[in-house]
Amino acid sequence: MKKIHPSITLLFAAILAYGLLIPQLGFYWDDLPMSWIRYQLGVEAMTKYFSTNRPIWALLYQVTTRILPHEPIYWQVFALFWRWAGAVTLWATVKQLFPQREKFALTLSLLFLLYPGFNQQWGSYLYSHFFIVLFFFLFSFLLMLRGKTIPALIFSALNLWMMEYFFVLELIRPFIIWTSLQAISSPKERIIRTLKLWTPYLAVFVLAVLSRIFIFNNQVYGFSIKDQLVEAPVATIILLLQNIFTSLWTVTGAAWALIFQFPNPSVDGPRITLIYSVVVVAVGALAMFGWQKQAQVEERSGREIGWIIALGVVMLLLGGPPFWLTNVPVSLGYPANRATLSFLLGASFVFAGLLELIPAKIKYAVVVAFVALAAGRQFLWANEFRRDWTYQKNLFWQMTWRAPGLEKNTMVLINEDLKYYADNSLGAALNWVYAPDNHTDVVDYVLFYPTNREYLSFNLNQPVDYDFLAGKFHGNTSQTVVFYYSPPRCLRLLDPEIDGANRLIPEDSLLRDAAFLSSTVPILSETTARMPDVYGPEPEHGWCYYFQKADLARQMGDWETVTRLGDDAFALDDYPNDPIERFVFIEGYAHTADWEKAVELSQNSYKVSKSYVGPLLCKLWDRIERETENTSLQKKTLDGVRSKFECLP
Repeated sequence: MKKIHPSITLLFAAILAYGLLIPQLGFYWDDLPMSWIRYQLGVEAMTKYFSTNRPIWALLYQVTTRILPHEPIYWQVFALFWRWAGAVTLWATVKQLFPQREKFALTLSLLFLLYPGFNQQWGSYLYSHFFIVLFFFLFSFLLMLRGKTIPALIFSALNLWMMEYFFVLELIRPFIIWTSLQAISSPKERIIRTLKLWTPYLAVFVLAVLSRIFIFNNQVYGFSIKDQLVEAPVATIILLLQNIFTSLWTVTGAAWALIFQFPNPSVDGPRITLIYSVVVVAVGALAMFGWQKQAQVEERSGREIGWIIALGVVMLLLGGPPFWLTNVPVSLGYPANRATLSFLLGASFVFAGLLELIPAKIKYAVVVAFVALAAGRQFLWANEFRRDWTYQKNLFWQMTWRAPGLEKNTMVLINEDLKYYADNSLGAALNWVYAPDNHTDVVDYVLFYPTNREYLSFNLNQPVDYDFLAGKFHGNTSQTVVFYYSPPRCLRLLDPEIDGANRLIPEDSLLRDAAFLSSTVPILSETTARMPDVYGPEPEHGWCYYFQKADLARQMGDWETVTRLGDDAFALDDYPNDPIERFVFIEGYAHTADWEKAVELSQNSYKVSKSYVGPLLCKLWDRIERETENTSLQKKTLDGVRSKFECLP
């Protein structure tokens, strides 16, 4: 059978691990604010955004964003391409270094491609540019090994000037050169030759260091342990060593242990579990087939394997300084695991080298298991990102149903329930939706998680200022709307009279305290919001649609519309996932004197949790008493519900 090129094996492995759900994926975390700034506020705003953080890297964004539109699917494919291109370049580089180890080259590149310590591939707008820089770094080595010195120097410089993640890793180059000179038997001659070949690259590295010191010295990441070293040198060095050892274990053993987290059919569903199984089997078969088509015999040289592992260890040590010297944590949690990208190359070399020590009879079975499970793990993460994009789209659809328009300078507060979005992410989306025609540096809206903004005051009439780097927001706490969102519950505008005591809202979200600020005044009845095309199509009008529209009608005092929407909602094959979602309809039926229906809905909510919902129903019925006509039927109903719900007099 014809030999399949390893690049094809790597491509199919990449598609199976990262690409199956691409049509259903979106923008995440920093993707949203960064892409919103570029496409909404313009090129100058993007330049301003990067002016204090990797200004040369901004030039790369200027190129890519002129090619690709503001649509997730293009960026997802783009990011996948560069992830694959880096793996292919690594394969070609390793094959150049170890020409007799074709199977090893494929093993290493597969481990590199599917490394489970990093699970943010689908933050495509941001990480496509990370992987482009990583490609530049790897491609410079391949060009160097092929004798293309000038192009290699250019790509090395691109890596060094653009960002710091792979900056110190450049110092692995003399070790790579030494490895490539295996044919030279004299150690002295080999050292001289290595230094001679390395000299131009060292010059570029020194220039890059000097430029960071004297020209681009406004980087966000500074040498933050300097003061601690002066004040307590011994203690600081001990902590630094502990951090180093912890980080190295995190990016190696702990990272690969993640592949043994399997799908849970009750949570992920049978469909995702089935696709996971297909991915694992397919990637395993793909890898095995790829190895069979490489050279049949590879000499097991303990010395060469030891050198491969040693190279990996040096790479790990060179990958850490950007984080160890700045007190940036190296973690497998989201989003901190972006730091593992600096260790990606070293971790792959070490692990691939260790696998070479396994007896030949079982080695490839073990390798197949690790590669296949790593692909499956990445697919499961892709599904989590897919789910969060759906939740985020539903959030803004529901918000526009509830608030068709918002007064400018409004602050939105919401709980931190979406895993792959910071409040800064959602703040960009909020402006994208509610201020689609604003292309200035005066930002109309801001969205905060109260848990992320300790400085935020929950008092009225306090100024709120926020700098998006490319634009600024100026507002006031007196112009605030507060939402609670925990899918599958509906998005819900908090009621300051009721939700301050709502124990169904987690206390650590701080929304009970913030509920006092929540107001309907900034919400406009006329539609000014415009959903971006990437948020379409509009979701089916289920329970949450009728709930949001009813709550908007309640705000306008249109009780007939509330009850009409209630009749439609309760006729659906759908239901509330939060007992408080019935409150708007309880109030609507009470205002239209359908006391029986109002009591029935109250009892349904009360049954969910008497101790939690009962006090809230009491507050609701107190308001109903104030705002409805005082009749004998009203009084009789009030007496009944207060007795039923054990309301205090």
